Amino acid sequence: MEAMFKEVIDRHGRLDTVVANAITNANGPLGTITEAQWDHTFNTNAKGVLFSIQPALPLMKPGGTIVIIGSTASVSPPPSMSLYGGAKAAIRCMVRCWIQDIKGSGIRINVLCSGAVDTPSLRSALEAASGAARVDAAVKAMGEGNPLGRLADPREIGRAAVFLASDASSFITGVELFADGGMVQVSGA
Repeated sequence: MEAMFKEVIDRHGRLDTVVANAITNANGPLGTITEAQWDHTFNTNAKGVLFSIQPALPLMKPGGTIVIIGSTASVSPPPSMSLYGGAKAAIRCMVRCWIQDIKGSGIRINVLCSGAVDTPSLRSALEAASGAARVDAAVKAMGEGNPLGRLADPREIGRAAVFLASDASSFITGVELFADGGMVQVSGA
């Protein structure tokens, strides 16, 4: 990470925004979770975020922003996804502390929690789980559960990240913004 950030500084002279998007999902129901699954999930989703953003801090100036990609699973994890949800919840908690740790720096840190997003990787996972012929129906069914009646388009999540990184959110820090079509609001979380 330090080498990458050095290259950014060498090329552009500054570092304004860091978006940390670490995700892996090695889950199972309670009673089947292995230590290897725990280590893999928490090392990627929590430790990976920390050690991605920490070396950026000394390079950022007031007005800099950090956007961490979280998940609705941090407050409403589906069955068998306790590790993923737990790692994303750990990030929520750490951000609440980190904004206090960097108080006065002028740097903002926020979490963008997306719901399910219609991506090629989601479609590949659905195809592997139930076959190519069922992918479109599975995507449609997943989206019907939220108030907007569909999954997110990746560009919608990107626009939310741009908002959190922009001056339009200059007085927002430590927030957990849910871009999930309203799902968390109606799920009882």
